[in-house]
Amino acid sequence: MTAGVRQEPREAVRPRTPRRPRLPVLLALLVGLAGVGHRLALLLADAPPTNSDEATMGLAALHIARGADFPVWFYGQAYMGTLEAYLAAPLLALTGPSTLALRVPTLALYALFLALSWRLARRLGGDPWFALLVVALLALGSDRVVKNQLIAGGGYPELNPAGAALALLTVGLCAAGPARRLPRWAAWGTVSGLMLWVDPLILPYVLGTGAVLVVARRRELAGRAGLVAAGTLLLGAAPMLWDSLRHGRDPLAAVLAAGGGTVPVGWGERLHGGLVLGPPLGTGFCDPGRCADWQLWWAVAYPVLLVLAVATAWRTLRGRLSPPALAPDGTSPGPGGVRADDGAVGGPEPADRWVSAAVRLALLAGSVGVLAAYTVSRAAGSTPVESSRYLSCLAVATPALLWPLWRAARRAVPAGRGDRAGGRWARVAGLVAVGLLAGMFATAGAATAGAVRTVPATHAEADRHRALVDELRTRGVRHVRAGYWTCNRLTYATGEQVVCAVVDDEQRPGFDRLPRYRRAVAADPTAAWVAPAGSPLAARLDSRLGPEPGALDLVEVPGWRIYLPRR
Repeated sequence: MTAGVRQEPREAVRPRTPRRPRLPVLLALLVGLAGVGHRLALLLADAPPTNSDEATMGLAALHIARGADFPVWFYGQAYMGTLEAYLAAPLLALTGPSTLALRVPTLALYALFLALSWRLARRLGGDPWFALLVVALLALGSDRVVKNQLIAGGGYPELNPAGAALALLTVGLCAAGPARRLPRWAAWGTVSGLMLWVDPLILPYVLGTGAVLVVARRRELAGRAGLVAAGTLLLGAAPMLWDSLRHGRDPLAAVLAAGGGTVPVGWGERLHGGLVLGPPLGTGFCDPGRCADWQLWWAVAYPVLLVLAVATAWRTLRGRLSPPALAPDGTSPGPGGVRADDGAVGGPEPADRWVSAAVRLALLAGSVGVLAAYTVSRAAGSTPVESSRYLSCLAVATPALLWPLWRAARRAVPAGRGDRAGGRWARVAGLVAVGLLAGMFATAGAATAGAVRTVPATHAEADRHRALVDELRTRGVRHVRAGYWTCNRLTYATGEQVVCAVVDDEQRPGFDRLPRYRRAVAADPTAAWVAPAGSPLAARLDSRLGPEPGALDLVEVPGWRIYLPRR
């Protein structure tokens, strides 16, 4: 008889009833499908807008599909792994280059993130209604959040599902029996290694969940499990390690050097960008491209919720800093001696309270690490709106952040006759929690609606770009010079039928991520110029129009100007 498990008489055992989907499960499925469907509709409408950085990842995928190149890093730099290119390469091999084909894997990653977040909320809290709340919030999508989730520009779409997977694997490793842990150690190591290659922004979550595992399974890590975890971590990070050994590159130094450029930025600007603008922008509470004053309330509420959630988790952990005693079969018994990984009819039970609190604390510590690293960077002060993408993985900690709010909100229901004072204060706290949750959904919903309103303009711009591509193909133009944000987008859209070299507004050579494109353009005396209508580059090129030999002829396309050398 396993110690701690009470024996029940046979006649007291109720017959098992078939499991039936419960209402919160069905609602969560519908909400999740709505979130995925919303983003699919955006993709079909050419939203969010693409750019040359995403096209650079598309070119990498195109080269992989053709077997012409297998890049480790985003072209032109020694950091940011090309996992998105490898995921999209099979689709591009079938369909050819397109923004939609490039984003289908990122949409799948978002769907995976919703599923993992549902599961994580169930394991950490056990309440299916709480899991529904988490999924509903993550289904909303402001401009910045949807860009992070769908644009295949390097790193961001993978971070959230990877972080949720690490947290879930940590719960499983602390609760599962010995026979079920070795594959999870391998999965945890592989995901950690892959993400360290793809984007080190996930590092605080790797360290946080890793610390929980060291405390809970330190003896196991000293044996075969440690070898498996370390070996698979190295395997996941193998592209980064191999390239570093071959070329002597330091990816971490490259990331730090890229964190905001060399523009001097004061601490006041960094703190404002990181702590005032950062949380609302990074978590989806702001309108496209800006944060209205009324949306900045989240900058105050977010750190308060962080402190509350940390205190709640620490209170559970206090006095129990060693892992729970194991049952004779090697599993971690939950409250009352019940195995923590046993499921109840209709859904899984929450993990052991120690495990749940420890993983929540790890997620909260990870989010604090991400926010702190961003705040001290130059990017927070110099480009806070665009650079808030570095905070995309704050969403991983959503179940841990909202758990105290959910517990308090449940107390808003009138209590019985017990301790009236305690009951009144509990109900007041519950009403405050309900108000905060309602404010979160209202603010995030308004930001989502604001992003939707930009879709027609984005679709019209994509149509104008397709007209530009068609015009260049019709005229047989093979080589052009253009600005950075035009070049690789144009090259990818044409499947490299048109090759572009970057110039600045003064017509001087710019930053080419693939130097061979510049060599090809330089060798063509008939290379054209392309500039957006009304841009500084277009104004410069207009001065070269004329009938004399060597001047330029103008071809106008809606939104664009093509300059052809006079022959």
